[in-house]
Amino acid sequence: MPAIDQEKMEKFVGRMLQDLGGAMLVPLVLIGDRLGFYKAMRDGWPLTAEELAKRTGTAERYVREWLSANAAAGYVEYNPTAGSFTLPAEQAAVFADDDSPVCMLGAFDVAEANVRDYETVLAAFKSGKGVGWHEHSPCLFRGTERFFRPGYTAHLVDQWLPALEGVVDKLKRGAKVADVGCGHGWSTILMGRAFPTSQIIGFDYHEPSIARARDVAREAGLTGNVRFERAAAKDFPGTGYDLVTFFDCLHDMGDPAGAAAHVRQSLDRDGTWMIVEPFAHDRLEDNLNPVGRLYYAASTIVCTPASLSQEVGLGLGAQAGEARLRQVVTAGGFTRFRRATETPFNFVLEARP
Repeated sequence: MPAIDQEKMEKFVGRMLQDLGGAMLVPLVLIGDRLGFYKAMRDGWPLTAEELAKRTGTAERYVREWLSANAAAGYVEYNPTAGSFTLPAEQAAVFADDDSPVCMLGAFDVAEANVRDYETVLAAFKSGKGVGWHEHSPCLFRGTERFFRPGYTAHLVDQWLPALEGVVDKLKRGAKVADVGCGHGWSTILMGRAFPTSQIIGFDYHEPSIARARDVAREAGLTGNVRFERAAAKDFPGTGYDLVTFFDCLHDMGDPAGAAAHVRQSLDRDGTWMIVEPFAHDRLEDNLNPVGRLYYAASTIVCTPASLSQEVGLGLGAQAGEARLRQVVTAGGFTRFRRATETPFNFVLEARP
């Protein structure tokens, strides 16, 4: 066994304390979200444990311990003189506002699913078989919606679609759009709300997600130009689409090149395929950073097993990178491919026939 560098070991142990503290806080954030603690503190007023318990109809002793843990993590601030706790505006944007572009509550739902489902994935490590998206706990579907929705809300209509050649003009005039792998449908709904003269169809193979998407559309008052149908990426119906969109789902597919070929034949001859994927560099060593850490972990539990559960089972993973995605897209018959724009969490790719 190599000799231990004491300084490096102590630094790593300190890192482990940070990681373990974060892991232990996952259920506390879930509790705070579901019992309304963060939202009750959103106004920024200092509250004692007793006052927060009264606001939320919960037991003071539990609330006191929860607040103490959040204070130790820096999620809330503690005033020892007054014995009160405050949720700063910056933390409120993360924990108390589902519409905030930096809301991260959905990531904690996904983390819950990862823990709930790890034994299923553990068995897959031994067998080599896949684990389908539909085989995961429902908190994964809810968390995925909540995690990606703020970014889509902040960027889709104002930045991503305008980065595509001529697409916004078509949408304004009235376009035919297929949103494939739509999940709970927020990407579909955002496009339908912004472009009422266009017809937007959301497709997903997961029936419970389609049912949820229909409910969300009704709640949003969108029933005229938005609809949802159950269909997979390689067999969704229709031709002559002006725009086909894949939001954070291509890498989950067993046969993404087959999906690309189906998109190619479904598009109008001047149509566009918009592919939104998790941000990743092409080389592993360039993804060894906080974003890559998050996405590789999710990919190990969810994305790669989902792909391996399907035909072909290519297993791209959530950090495939642009060069590998280009290979998949061009294998499907597309001749033009470019990165249209990006954020720290996603890049937007444009493919044309």
